[in-house]
Amino acid sequence: MRVIGPEDIDTAVRAIEDGGLVVVPTRRWYMICADASNARACDSIITGKRRPSGKPLAYVAPSMASCEDHFVLSPEARRLAAAFWPGDLALLLPWNDAEEAARHAAVGSPALVTIAPGFLGDLASAVKVPLAATTANVSGDAGPNDPGPAITVHQVHAFLTASGLDADVLVDGGVCPAANHMTIVDCFTPEARLVRTGLVHQRALSAALGTEIRTA
Repeated sequence: MRVIGPEDIDTAVRAIEDGGLVVVPTRRWYMICADASNARACDSIITGKRRPSGKPLAYVAPSMASCEDHFVLSPEARRLAAAFWPGDLALLLPWNDAEEAARHAAVGSPALVTIAPGFLGDLASAVKVPLAATTANVSGDAGPNDPGPAITVHQVHAFLTASGLDADVLVDGGVCPAANHMTIVDCFTPEARLVRTGLVHQRALSAALGTEIRTA
């Protein structure tokens, strides 16, 4: 595995486009990424993380225009996107095309979609393939000594050892400061519903929507 700095984005881009795995820093924690249309690469992440069946990877869209090309955005989804993207919010969105959804099964249908700030967003904009990402930790390991997703390079190495995953590139971004989840909102339902709380607070979501958001 090659360890690089955030300035060497071309190396990360080539690894993703060649079907490899790349671990990148976010302000929340480190995330492991792959080509969302590469079933082999995505399945290796899901298997290594021991991720529950039906729990999708995130689809990191490069821009709002790209998001509109692939997904159906309700008026509520558009209001939330305008308020919080790029940022720490993911929306469950229906695909425009069922065949495209089938080609990207790892990110689900509806898909878990975000536009990310920082290196993750830069990577999504630079690659010529759709980008999938998920936290660098083994799923379901929530015992009293479980630190959660990796926030340091040392913890990334521990995750890779535990999962058996063979990442091609690790982007060293130092310590990730927030150590918290993205907020998830279901915009597939007729009325937006809060699925998981995270860095974007429920009050902020309600303020952007102009009405109290309910939980799923």
